[in-house]
Amino acid sequence: MMEWLINTRPLAQQIVGVIGAGTMGAGIAQVAAAAGHPVLLMDARAGAAADAHARIGAALDGPVAKGRMSAQERSDLLARITPVEQLADLKDALLVVEVIIEQLQAKQNLLRELETHVSPQAILASNTSSISVTALANGLAHPERLVGMHFFNPVPLMKLVEVVSGAETAVDVAQRIFDLSALWGKTPVHAKSTPGFIVNRIARPFYAEALALLQDQAGTPAELDRLVRSAGFRMGPCELMDLIGHDINYAVTTSVFDANYGDRRFIPSLVQKALVDGGRLGRKVGKGFYAGTPVAPVASEGPALSTSVIVAGDGVMAQRFATHLETAGIAFSRDISAGWNGLKIAAIELHVTDGRTAAQLAAQRATRQLGVIDLPLIANPEAALGVTFADSVSSDERSAVKTALAACKLHPVELRDVPGLILARTIAMLVNEAADAVYQGVCDERSADLAMKLGTNYPAGPFVWLEQFGVDYVVTVLGHLADFHRGERYRSSPLLQQRYWTSRIPA
Repeated sequence: MMEWLINTRPLAQQIVGVIGAGTMGAGIAQVAAAAGHPVLLMDARAGAAADAHARIGAALDGPVAKGRMSAQERSDLLARITPVEQLADLKDALLVVEVIIEQLQAKQNLLRELETHVSPQAILASNTSSISVTALANGLAHPERLVGMHFFNPVPLMKLVEVVSGAETAVDVAQRIFDLSALWGKTPVHAKSTPGFIVNRIARPFYAEALALLQDQAGTPAELDRLVRSAGFRMGPCELMDLIGHDINYAVTTSVFDANYGDRRFIPSLVQKALVDGGRLGRKVGKGFYAGTPVAPVASEGPALSTSVIVAGDGVMAQRFATHLETAGIAFSRDISAGWNGLKIAAIELHVTDGRTAAQLAAQRATRQLGVIDLPLIANPEAALGVTFADSVSSDERSAVKTALAACKLHPVELRDVPGLILARTIAMLVNEAADAVYQGVCDERSADLAMKLGTNYPAGPFVWLEQFGVDYVVTVLGHLADFHRGERYRSSPLLQQRYWTSRIPA
């Protein structure tokens, strides 16, 4: 085995090279210098590395002004970063991270040339977010020393680093980069080089389910975003896609779809393609789903409650509603023998969605007065709750139910009668994708949870949700969605199926 030098010397003797002086490259250089490394920052564009050095200095003015960093610390950090112009200038680097354009051929060409300039014991890393590390290593004299080191933007603030091993990556190399990332103040997770790695793979349903609902005219971007934010997500899917850029988000989705040989779970959206085709790329051009930055609505005080409210069932969903009503000081009664979970307002049953439409449930229960409500993930004062009704519920009855929900501080957003509404189907699919990633050896459960919490700022990791709601619920929602859509998109992961059936084996 090669004697890898990185992490075997004091930080001040470990020279780090960074190729690419854009936002990500400059951020990586700053983080490495902050940890004590001498950093060589290189870019093929003349003067780009020097410009990035100046930008880093300007970015550090803020922390100095706020007392988070001394002027001397700023000066010392900047002194450790040296702009360079040629690959030959990186000959003494023990780690070189490439952060160039996200194109396979360009990266392969760079890495092959880089190998001729650095020591055979130096580690090479790619910040690629979606390209196979195995493919990048093809043609290298020492493919075992190439590893993915995927940072998230903005690099100085985001804690997650995906340490991605290709087929040739030496176990020792991946572990050294894992350990080094931790020394840099990051939270690293190991991942196998498969399409999307961990975050970009597991996150696809967060965008895909909202886009599918928009195509089905289930609600507006503002309504879907409000419901998702109410569950504790920092941004809704539509505003997040506007922030990322629809061209970028659509390209990643297409890449993952193609890399998975057209798996329907990852199919790109016609809704997003229309935005890209029309130049509505999001905030960077001032228009996407929204014109500019969306303003979140403020929930107004609801009217006084003038009808009876019953919390039905004894499951986790019912308990969440009971806890919310108790905290809000709303009078209610319990019916733990109802056989279903949700709320009953006057004569209308509001079932927590299990992936069936309100029309289907009403027909199967032989009742006219039935609606469906979304998962009670009530995480902020906005407290919006998705609700839909069977067509048999009159407009007056709907209005009365929504007025009562508002009085209960569960401000209703009525969607079209679609299966799974927005939260249940999105979370079930996030859990499902994470389960598949673990089943296929891409990562372990802890890494999946860490990656999605730190890389996307989700309010919980997918396996935390699985524990909260139970494998029965998740598999049931997916099964009903699959029955409704008659396709492979909502097939449940073998890992979930295995746990579902294992839970039914008699003790």
